[in-house]
Amino acid sequence: MRKFILFIALFLSTLSSADFFDKGKSSVGIVLGAGSSNSESYTIVGVSGDYFILDGLSIGAGYRGWFGIDPTLNQLTFTSNYYIPLTHKFRPYIGAFIRETFVSDEDDYESYGGRVGFSMSVSKNAYASFGWVAERFSNCDSDRYECTNSYPEVVFSLAF
Repeated sequence: MRKFILFIALFLSTLSSADFFDKGKSSVGIVLGAGSSNSESYTIVGVSGDYFILDGLSIGAGYRGWFGIDPTLNQLTFTSNYYIPLTHKFRPYIGAFIRETFVSDEDDYESYGGRVGFSMSVSKNAYASFGWVAERFSNCDSDRYECTNSYPEVVFSLAF
């Protein structure tokens, strides 16, 4: 039994390399999708970048543009994520963000929230993340608007 436990421990230790998620690594993510706001449908295009300040802990910034319908939305987001070191191929994550949304011809607004999900290695220098986001809008009039939102996220990232 001891040999079996030792074998499993050694096997798991060979899988738990941080690779993409090591301190000093960076990644660039691409966002392409669809969304809705106030019953209007949009095409969303964006880019994000992350830098790992510690093994598994990143900080980053990103831009998303919501296009196709008026008003156009432009979002600037600042994030922090922690990738839990389970295996080389599979990393659950948890994170937080704050976002400023700039709305053409209307008032801008802020939001903040959290995310959970997992990232999977898809090649030597790329990983995909699949998760769920919960967002709360600051200074929101809950009598007139829905002040929270949640949605799935899929992000493809190139690491270097």
